Amino acid sequence: MGSSSDRLFNRQGTVHQILGGGLAADVILWRHKNSSAGILVVTLAAWVVFEKSGYTLISLVSSVFLLLLTILFFWAKSAAILNRPAPPLPHLHLSEEMVDDAAATIRSHINMLLSISQDIALGKDSRMFVKAAACLLLISAIGSFADFLSLGYISLVTLLTVPAIYERYEDQIDRFAILGYKRLRLLYDRLDRECFSRIQSLILEKKKLS
Repeated sequence: MGSSSDRLFNRQGTVHQILGGGLAADVILWRHKNSSAGILVVTLAAWVVFEKSGYTLISLVSSVFLLLLTILFFWAKSAAILNRPAPPLPHLHLSEEMVDDAAATIRSHINMLLSISQDIALGKDSRMFVKAAACLLLISAIGSFADFLSLGYISLVTLLTVPAIYERYEDQIDRFAILGYKRLRLLYDRLDRECFSRIQSLILEKKKLS
């Protein structure tokens, strides 16, 4: 492996280490081929069922929960009548500590997002504006071609193929990606120098005049 400067995003570890190095990383990188292939096949089958049956995700989940609750309800009633053991259910409970930790994490991410949005709206971060605009345009383009279910399937297929392909051909991909990044950086610097800087100067001049 080359130095971190020769790698995409200046990463230090391997792809397996970046993905956590556990079972999930093994599945994503096809170290357990049967599990990875099984997930792809099951996901494809579920996607076909959804598309052909006309079921939506909400309706299917509701039907499954209704069936499960009905089975457990009558199981518990019959067990009480026949003096049999009740359904083996775990104790379902969320502790206050778990809720507080989740709320703190969500609040931290929302505050960070709001801070970035404020900087963009006030014209303080031109680079972040370009990144956010590009991401939103990409999401809009993808959303216009696929529904939520298809997007979820495509995302899973991408997760199970792109990292594995990247790990196999990382030297070639890193070389082309870094070259492309340098060219985009030159283009952005030129755009920032010729457009964004002038716009900021005009805004400052208007503020001084007012």
